[in-house]
Amino acid sequence: MRARSLLAIDVGSVTQDILCCVKGQDPASSFKMILPSETQIVARKIEQATFQRKPVFLRGNVMGGGASVGALKKHLQAGLAAYATPKAAATFHDDLERVTAMGVKLVDEAPQAAVTVDLADVRPAKLKAILELAGLDMPDAFAAAVLDHGFSPKESNRRFRFKLWERLVEREADLGDMAFEQAPPELTRMRAVQEDLPGSYMMDTAAAAFLGALQDPVVGRQSDRGVVVINLGNQHATAALIAGRTLLGIMEHHTGMLTPEKLESLIVRFREGDLSGEEVFADGGHGCVLSGGVGEARFELVSITGPRRSMGLECGYYAASPYGDMMLVGCFGLAAAVGWL
Repeated sequence: MRARSLLAIDVGSVTQDILCCVKGQDPASSFKMILPSETQIVARKIEQATFQRKPVFLRGNVMGGGASVGALKKHLQAGLAAYATPKAAATFHDDLERVTAMGVKLVDEAPQAAVTVDLADVRPAKLKAILELAGLDMPDAFAAAVLDHGFSPKESNRRFRFKLWERLVEREADLGDMAFEQAPPELTRMRAVQEDLPGSYMMDTAAAAFLGALQDPVVGRQSDRGVVVINLGNQHATAALIAGRTLLGIMEHHTGMLTPEKLESLIVRFREGDLSGEEVFADGGHGCVLSGGVGEARFELVSITGPRRSMGLECGYYAASPYGDMMLVGCFGLAAAVGWL
């Protein structure tokens, strides 16, 4: 029996954006939710334990860091104990020796009196319960996007992540090819989501945003001539040169290190092929790479997506709004990648 509905989940550092697509239903009328991301929820639980002066025990799967990492560091700085299973501890660094150097003790069972905090980027049981409260059934197909740096215990995770982009640009990959039915072993965060949400397709959040932006009619009409799409996330800013659905270039930096003026300068040089990967890395970003076919496209339109898109609006860039919804760009990209749009 073919799937009749799709749950698309775009996991960010602040929110998780959720789209429920039903076969035959207008995508603009799909059911939607914007919820706190699980790292925010984990951070609040750790903060509560810190306030109560109780130790914490972290278990579950590797997930995104961000807020949870900051909360754990403050918990340890307060002189309180923290314990974690080895699997959960990989959330904080791939090198577990560095996690223990933070002060986290690796254990398999919860110590007495410790507050147990479960780690996971996606919680199907919670989502099912929320949908049921709204009178909806849990969809029967799944796709999710997370930002995965890849497993790199000794190498800079910025360099390791960017090598993944370099391979995609080198072969001028179709954006749809970036949806994994089975995520590669080195993409441990994606693999963790697939453990927690069996049968789900996985995609990088930036790739999902790029493909989602192409669902906007203005961006879609100009894509064959070449477009620049920038995903301004809360932590990462990733720009792509795209012709049709082909990835011809990537530049990735950290949003908090940018201003509108700096972003505009980087994008001008990126489009002109005058920006090196080493320069971006030395500036605290990930890198920059272009394919050999980049000179054939014009890249006149610059489009933006993401929660920090206001920075791009100050540059005069076009804000993509597929099916009239800026917040669900990544979800629409996921749906397009797995053939639902």
